Amino acid sequence: MSDATTKKSKVFFADLRARTPRENRTMKIKKLFDAAGFASCVKPGDLTAVKLHFGERGCDTHTSPTLVRAVVDKIAERGGRPFLTDTNTLYSGSRHNGADHLLTALEHGFGFEVTAAPILIADGLSSTNVAEVPIHRKHFQTVKIAGDIVAAQSMLVISHFKGHEMAGFGGAVKNLAMGCAPRVGKQEQHCVRFRVDEKKCVGCAACFKVCPQKAVAMAEKKAHIDPEKCIGCGECLTVCQDKAVGLDFRTDLSEFMERMVEYAYGAIKNKRNRVGFINILTNVTPDCDCVPWSDAPLVPDIGFLASTDPVALDAACFDLVNAQTANPGAMLTACTCPGENKFAGCWPETKGEITFVHGEAVGLGRRAYELIPLTERSSTSHAPHAKASHDIKK
Repeated sequence: MSDATTKKSKVFFADLRARTPRENRTMKIKKLFDAAGFASCVKPGDLTAVKLHFGERGCDTHTSPTLVRAVVDKIAERGGRPFLTDTNTLYSGSRHNGADHLLTALEHGFGFEVTAAPILIADGLSSTNVAEVPIHRKHFQTVKIAGDIVAAQSMLVISHFKGHEMAGFGGAVKNLAMGCAPRVGKQEQHCVRFRVDEKKCVGCAACFKVCPQKAVAMAEKKAHIDPEKCIGCGECLTVCQDKAVGLDFRTDLSEFMERMVEYAYGAIKNKRNRVGFINILTNVTPDCDCVPWSDAPLVPDIGFLASTDPVALDAACFDLVNAQTANPGAMLTACTCPGENKFAGCWPETKGEITFVHGEAVGLGRRAYELIPLTERSSTSHAPHAKASHDIKK
């Protein structure tokens, strides 16, 4: 199907230029809320989930609480009752249970005094608050979503767009898929099983220390992963500095990506036309905010984007990042020039584009988009160059 005959989803863009109080970042977020039509998503009296990622302890490039406050204020104007939410992690870390997760969120500035909204960990203290959602798609007939995500009447999803060692990148779709699933749902998405290349393994035991299932054993100064115990969370892959941990990228990764997309579909199945998405396109680091560090950004900061279509939104962010020249010194071994895939430059085996292909196939959204810049500074505002196959409204 040609681009000319494909219906395009609207994606609204705000750059980072500011010369007046009306152009500061919180005002840009509020204007995107209005421009993207999010007011129609929130009804008076709604319990409205504000889905975000509070950041692992040690990460400092997670979404800013002051930007979240701007979204909370707009929801409150509509008469909604916003609450901030996320789900517990599959791997061990500072967000593995509801108590530690809440403490991490408070340490990172998401308390009521800043955001004006309470925090509710959507899958409960031990990730047992689970709802079954029927979806009838390629890999799943039903998916398991956090109970309080399903119970919310509407939702605003705020995502920090960045790289990811398995998914290639993480944006709105991944925030829905992994971010709205309890641990059992995360495990269903992680269909892969990891293995150790003994020639590369130096016996540091970093994987042994982080494995939540005790699937890693150390013998003769080498790590070994028990495939019967492995749940595929990928934490061993993240912490292995010598790249001794891996998987079969030819087969495992494609299925992982498709499973993730189907979970994203299930996360909003009962909220059609009641969900808005904002992507933060600053501090585009190589890794997810789940890691306890923040590497140098891959490209210069770009701005903020909003849409009611998570697939189109992520596609626009993907294109805008790849249109940039890489920052000097960033973690890129290739693909540093405009038009080259920066995420493949970090993680060459990943297949991030499956997000768009399968997302469209399952009915989550459209790949084709129309990028529409905000026009507060009509004489100077412009959208950065994206793929020629997508329209940019002047």
